[in-house]
Amino acid sequence: MKYYTEDHEWIEIVGSEATIGLSEYAADNMGEVTFVELPEENEDFIVGDRLGGIESVDTSSDIYAPISGTVSMVNELLVDEPQLLSDSPEEKGWICRLTDFDSSDVDDMMNEEEYIRYINSL
Repeated sequence: MKYYTEDHEWIEIVGSEATIGLSEYAADNMGEVTFVELPEENEDFIVGDRLGGIESVDTSSDIYAPISGTVSMVNELLVDEPQLLSDSPEEKGWICRLTDFDSSDVDDMMNEEEYIRYINSL
C-alpha cells in the first residue's frame, strides 16, 4: 500500500524497506524532469529533512523525507535518465529506499483514496 503526503511524496513499505518517490500528480505539474539530485546512501534523515531536488523545464523543487530512516539505495537510473521521474513517477522513477524507519511515521499520511480526494480539492 502507498501512502502520500500533502507535499506529493509517496512511500511504499515492503518488508523492512520503504521506497520513496514523487506522486504522478506532482510529476505531471512539474513538466519534463531534466535533473534529479539524489541523497547519499547510508545517510540518515528525519521527517521533513531535504532528501534532494528535482529540476524540470518549468520549475525546480525540493524532495523532503516523509519518514525518518537511513538511505539503503538510490535510483541510479535517474542520474542518466531523469525523465523517468516524469514518465513513470510511481514505478520506475522512485527516488530512494530507506531502512531503519519508524512505520508509525505513515500514521499521518493519506492512503491513495484520501490523496485523490486531496488533489481534487486543490
